[in-house]
Amino acid sequence: MNDEVDFTLAFQDTCDQIPLLLIHGFPLSGAMWELQLEDLDDVARVIAPDLRGHGRSDATPPPYSMQQLAEDCTGLLDFLGITRPAVVCGLSMGGYIAFELYRRFPDYVAGLILTATRATADSAEGKANRDRMAETIRQQGIQPLVDAMLPKLFAPQTYENDPELVEFVREMMSHTSVDGAIGALAAMRDRSDSTPTLAQIDVPTLIIHGRHDQIVPLAEAEAMRDAIPNARLVVLENAGHLPNLEQPDEFNDAVIDFLESIAAEEEED
Repeated sequence: MNDEVDFTLAFQDTCDQIPLLLIHGFPLSGAMWELQLEDLDDVARVIAPDLRGHGRSDATPPPYSMQQLAEDCTGLLDFLGITRPAVVCGLSMGGYIAFELYRRFPDYVAGLILTATRATADSAEGKANRDRMAETIRQQGIQPLVDAMLPKLFAPQTYENDPELVEFVREMMSHTSVDGAIGALAAMRDRSDSTPTLAQIDVPTLIIHGRHDQIVPLAEAEAMRDAIPNARLVVLENAGHLPNLEQPDEFNDAVIDFLESIAAEEEED
């Protein structure tokens, strides 16, 4: 891991209820949660950081690690003076960070929402692909990554019929810095296998997955559901790897139900 460098971390934050930390995927930003920031602020204090090197947050020299990115998130919660555990929602790479955060900082976690993510580590082929993409970005900038990933992020129907959403995501991806993308690729390449963690998770867990996710097969979400005690899986039809943007009403309804169930349990305690 590189020596720590001071940097500015941008974030959005709402109200003063149960904290809901939304951790975005790669190579996106906290802007991907705009529909959740709008619709969930009645039931939660919604916090959506831009991870280092993404969105409006400063980049630091790569490589990054999952531990580092998890510490950025807990550091933000500390900075905001949040003393109660948060519900941690991670999408794709954000899910990897959520696993790391849970392992290292369990006292910060009241519940998990694992969205469009997997527990397994990269295969040897997957690691090699990350290294190849990092080298391409180093030489050519972020655009080759945007062009390669964009069609895979959506259900085919969304990609064909919702050009406004596709353009919104394209623009968001394009604002990821070269250092941020290369750093995140290294963090994902070197992340731990979270499969052994699944059976040890003892907080309420909601898994949300798009039926037509082209990056993480639905079978991986089903495997997490089966391995995590008392986990619930919600499959969103007509959604791919970005279910919170492709089917926001259904996504938000599932999250609201989950938050209300946690609040009810806290009242009983």
